[in-house]
Amino acid sequence: MAFGVKRGEASVDTDTPKRRIVPAVTTETIVALVLVSGLFAVFTWKMGLANMFKTMMGTAHDLVLNTVLFLMGVIILAGAFTSFLAEFGIVGIANRLLSPLMKPLFGLPGATSVGVVATYLSDNPAIMPLGSDKGFLKYFQRWQLTTLVNLGTVFGMGLIVTTFMLAQSSGDAPLARAVLLGNLGAILGGIVSVRLMGYFGKRKYGREAPVLTEEEEGYDILRFRQVREGNVLQRTLQSLLDGGTHGVQTGLDIMPGVVIICTSVMMLAYGAGEDGYTGAAYEGIAFFPWISEKLSFIIEPLFGFSHPEAIAFPVTSLGSVGAAIAMVPKFLSSGIIGAKEICVFTAIGICNAGFLSTHVGMMDGIRERDLTNVAIATHFAGGLSAGVFGHVLFLLFG
Repeated sequence: MAFGVKRGEASVDTDTPKRRIVPAVTTETIVALVLVSGLFAVFTWKMGLANMFKTMMGTAHDLVLNTVLFLMGVIILAGAFTSFLAEFGIVGIANRLLSPLMKPLFGLPGATSVGVVATYLSDNPAIMPLGSDKGFLKYFQRWQLTTLVNLGTVFGMGLIVTTFMLAQSSGDAPLARAVLLGNLGAILGGIVSVRLMGYFGKRKYGREAPVLTEEEEGYDILRFRQVREGNVLQRTLQSLLDGGTHGVQTGLDIMPGVVIICTSVMMLAYGAGEDGYTGAAYEGIAFFPWISEKLSFIIEPLFGFSHPEAIAFPVTSLGSVGAAIAMVPKFLSSGIIGAKEICVFTAIGICNAGFLSTHVGMMDGIRERDLTNVAIATHFAGGLSAGVFGHVLFLLFG
């Protein structure tokens, strides 16, 4: 639903990007042609033409089956859950109780705490139902909605990363304490991300413009709420199904962004397989590890890494935190990392949560496509901050 347009009303499609007329061939045409040709030339030189296309298609296919459909399942369940909470007024209670916490930290209403819990227990897109349910929207200013994607990503995969890291500690108290400090570092990095994004949201919408108004809805939206017709059981079932339906649509909305961006990220992040280039999914030219090695003189002091190999974790977590945490057991057994690195890994892993794979689609899902670049840049800054905070916290309390 486009913001400010009621369901059921005929309206111009506000989601279609505005276009303008330019000459058929301009300087950017030549630049784009050179860049695309150069990029394909690099991939072809490293992988071979056939392997490049085979990997590209195989990665996209695997993402649709094993990532997008998984995320859609998460969003459907989260949508059903949040719709139920809104139907029976539980959101209002959460908003009152947790606004004193959420507003000072993130500048957001207490109702967003529901999204925080949902994403921490599952994944980034679980925040998406908040952007389409009037039971939540009535508590938001327009600029606050632009921060939802960053907020959801701050806590996405939190429980999975935390439990995985704790499992590596095997009762080691310093490692377990490092994981808890890493969670705190992720929250601090998230504050940086959300606050920075909020600045740009305010520039677009101003500080006071609400998403819903009493004039549009016809009643005092903060004192009353809309409920469905029927008895309690009927309302429960309908709210769950309606929320799940919104989840399906949101899953379809994020599919193009996830497939296109994540395929690109993976092919830039990973190198050849054990048997060389075979055209298998998730092969690539290993550009990110190469650039991170060149920047190690900056990254290592910020994060406190003792071995340059540890840089692979934050780089990989940009596209897939699941792939990133899979490196941890090998790093531990080989002595590349210790408690300090576990703390930093936890902070970065939770805060980044593979945001390059989902940010584009999620921003498209909340109808803020024009702010996508800003959202990515601000969350990248938040992820870096989370790593630095994790390092400092470990030095102080580890």
